[in-house]
Order: sequence, then structure tokens, then C-alpha cells
Amino acid sequence: MLRRQLGLLRSLLVYWRPGRQRGLRRLYGRFVGRGDLVLDVGAHLGDRTLAFAALGARVVALEPQPHVYGWLQRIVGRRSGVTLLCAAAGAESGTAELAVSISNPTVSSMSGGWRKAVVAANPGFQRVAWQETVTVPVVTLDELIREHGEPAFCKIDVEGFEALVLAGLSHPVPALSFEFVAGCLDAARECVGRLGGLGPYRYNVIAGEGRAFLFNDWCDADAMDAWLAAGAEGLSSGDVYAWQPRSCGEENG
Repeated sequence: MLRRQLGLLRSLLVYWRPGRQRGLRRLYGRFVGRGDLVLDVGAHLGDRTLAFAALGARVVALEPQPHVYGWLQRIVGRRSGVTLLCAAAGAESGTAELAVSISNPTVSSMSGGWRKAVVAANPGFQRVAWQETVTVPVVTLDELIREHGEPAFCKIDVEGFEALVLAGLSHPVPALSFEFVAGCLDAARECVGRLGGLGPYRYNVIAGEGRAFLFNDWCDADAMDAWLAAGAEGLSSGDVYAWQPRSCGEENG
């Protein structure tokens, strides 16, 4: 289908543009070292999976979209230390319905509430449509950890389903990131609340697809929640990073 091919081409142009890998390695090098384990939840076309692997980490990467997963296999499937799973993560293991945007595969989502909210409130989603629904397997972070080991870092980018991914984690991990999107910032606030119940995290933000942290100093959960509640400075999207000081050290600031 032409629309599907064009959607994947758009992703390839965005996530595999020249120089991107170098920036990703600089970003994640403060969290990930040789021999560490990383969980890449919502791997898409594997740009971050490859960056983690290039840092010497073992990577378990999850991508539930079957057609995207095929490309993920082609791009990073033969990379040493990389394990690929055609699955989603959630609060419980089993199956779930994934709404697929053929033209914009990066915004395929298992959260109906998130899809409605971003279409209504985020101008960037005004023309996005979800044309297909597929049933996908779901595992929990706890299950992944039992099978593969404790991760040094967990990247979560699942279009509004992040809090449910974290609901499947019963203990803190040293560092992680999760996406936020304007129009559905309550989903990111749920993540902050969930992490607060797991451990004493510090927080920072990267806007969009940038590589620089927004805050000079990492903040606590209350400050992060207040920043999101106030509208995240009008940012269209970005990622919240969380780390535990006793695990990462103050040099991460």
C-alpha cells in the first residue's frame, strides 16, 4: 500500500538522518555503559536501539506493529546484543488492540483516550487518522526484567500508553524516559505519580527530538508535575527523563 510505504519513508527520513546517531550516543552515554541492559519500549525503526547497542549495551527492543517490526528486523536485527520482540508492554501480560496510523506509524497507539485528546487539542494531530486495528501480544516490564535482567535504562515511547507500561513495573530502575504530548499531559503526570511510588527520582526534559536538557538542574517529582500541569511551556511534545541520584551520580545534570 502506497500510504504505508510513504509513512515508513517519512520515519526513515526523520529518524535516520545524518548525524542523528552521534547525538543519540552523546545523550544516552550518561546513562548507559558497556555491558548494561537497556529496554527500548516502542522501538519503531530502531534508531535508539542502535545507539544503545553502539554504546556497548545489550538491548531488548519491543515494537508491536507487524509491518514496522519487519523493517526493524532488517535495520538492527543482526546487530550483536540486540533482542527484538514483536510485542507491546503494559500493566498485564496478554493481548491488546493497537490502533495503527498507516500514514503516520509513529503515532500508532493502544490508548483510545489519548488519541481523542490529542486530535482535539494538538494542532499537529489534526490530520492524523488511525485506519487499522491489530491485536498484539503484551508483556510487562517485570516479565522482561525477570527474563533478561535489570536494565540500566528504559526508554518508553508508546503514544499515551506510558503510564500503563509503568504499571507493569514493581520496583525502581536506575533511569528511564517517557514521552509527553501536548493535549494529553495528564498521561505524563500519571507517569510521574507512578514513579514517585517506586523511588526518589529526579527529572529533566528534552523538547521534541532535541538532545539538550531543558532545565539546568534536575528537579523533584512535585516540580515536574507542576511543570506539566502548567502546560509544559507550550511544547508540542518531548520526553521526560527520570533518574535516581544514588544510581547515576550528579554528573548527569
